[in-house]
Amino acid sequence: MKKIKLMIVVGTRPELIRLSMIIKKINNSDAYECILVHTGQNYDYELNEIFFKDLKLPKPKYFLDAAGPNGIITLGKILISIDPIIDKENPNAFLILGDTNSCLCAIAAKKKQVPVFHFEAGNRCFDDRVPEEINRRIVDHISDINLTYSSISREYLLREGISPDKIIKLGSPMYEVLSNNKDQIDKSNILSKLKLSKGRYFLVSSHREENINTANFLKLVKVLNGIALKFNYRIIFSTHPRTKMMIENENVILNDLIELHKPFGFIDYNKLQINAKCVLSDSGTISEESSIVNFPAINIRDAHERPEAMEEGAVIMTGLNLDRVLQALSVIDGQNIKESKKVNIVKDYDVNNVSDKVIRVITSYIDYVNRTIYSR
Repeated sequence: MKKIKLMIVVGTRPELIRLSMIIKKINNSDAYECILVHTGQNYDYELNEIFFKDLKLPKPKYFLDAAGPNGIITLGKILISIDPIIDKENPNAFLILGDTNSCLCAIAAKKKQVPVFHFEAGNRCFDDRVPEEINRRIVDHISDINLTYSSISREYLLREGISPDKIIKLGSPMYEVLSNNKDQIDKSNILSKLKLSKGRYFLVSSHREENINTANFLKLVKVLNGIALKFNYRIIFSTHPRTKMMIENENVILNDLIELHKPFGFIDYNKLQINAKCVLSDSGTISEESSIVNFPAINIRDAHERPEAMEEGAVIMTGLNLDRVLQALSVIDGQNIKESKKVNIVKDYDVNNVSDKVIRVITSYIDYVNRTIYSR
């Protein structure tokens, strides 16, 4: 039996996390040959190797080392580097997830008429200040099959004129990922290692480009200092390279309760999320994780791409406004969200076999794409 050669491209932590179950199953499948490519968009150990270890993933066959000083240079390096790899491997299908610059490698695959499957398709925040919003529209419209998390995302794609036969709603992969790593998360000793008590610290992660410019970053510092003064709790701030650079460049003054930490691994970070008084984040995954695991969370962005999560009030969105953040924390305390489990899990996130569905869809649609799009 000839194996299906599936090229899977990742470049950031969210892609690794969300695709982890699919990668492992493809890698162990008798029907598939897994060609895993890492673009190197996240370029240091904490943002790369530790996640392969935590999630027990195979090492990439190719590492492009494409991180550049800005997004345009990174994108150029990704496309130049992956082009000869596609020629060499001649994959039968190409799988990407999300909206990062790494996803734009789909341009190279499309030009070589390799069937492109885009998971996490159809997300929209309708804010063009967000670089990922541009990527989403490009990748969705060049992909051959778009795999969405929610019915809302599917509807967005239909409204943009994408044919219904190119859109399949499968649900979010996060429930399956979190469930399969629950035992490891429970066993994590990160709380004792950091001398933290359950419910008596805040966890913060901020890395999005729109939040790490000078004006917005200073607002973020004001928010964190304000929380420290109000609650007198430790604030565990997971600092990405971009965030760390802003702290150093702006010479900001942080309250002594604010602790800067290198990015945590998947297991430790989820242990911290589950036990925090509240998580403040601009991550795209915060809505899903808070809904699935049931922890209080604040989205410190002005726009989001998870309306299905807002319909259940899975997070409170505040932007970088100190008064609004303090009001949100008061609401969380008043509603006793964590203990009362008042936040219902979003229906499209409550799916435990997404990886199997993705593999079945890819197996089903390779010939369909070749026949209907490329006439072969």
